Amino acid sequence: MMKKFLMALAATTMVASPMVAAEAQAAPHREVTRVVKQGPHGRTVVKQRTVVRNDYRTGYRNGGYNNHRWAKGQRFDRRYATNYRVVNNYRDYRLSAPPRGYQWVRSGNDAVLVAIASGLIGAVIGSAIN
Repeated sequence: MMKKFLMALAATTMVASPMVAAEAQAAPHREVTRVVKQGPHGRTVVKQRTVVRNDYRTGYRNGGYNNHRWAKGQRFDRRYATNYRVVNNYRDYRLSAPPRGYQWVRSGNDAVLVAIASGLIGAVIGSAIN
């Protein structure tokens, strides 16, 4: 009886541990930097910058600036893409024809080959679009 109980307990911890680890990794880390300077005529100037870091992106939230480096195998989320556009005229940018189920999208100056159904990145060509 005790052996069965210990085996069930071990199996439960093995199943539950990846869920707990994934939840801990998904939580973003925020750093707030505040700079206080004395301006001209005795005015106080306060500048604040918030940096959000997690597995998928590092974004500087200061005036809407978001810098993201895409990599093959990541999941593409257009909310984190700067200047997101679907590229229909891929030949004008000297890109190959996308395979069935993929499309070229623009994120900043990068061309990203994204699977339509799953959103996984198949290829990234940096500075392809000027």
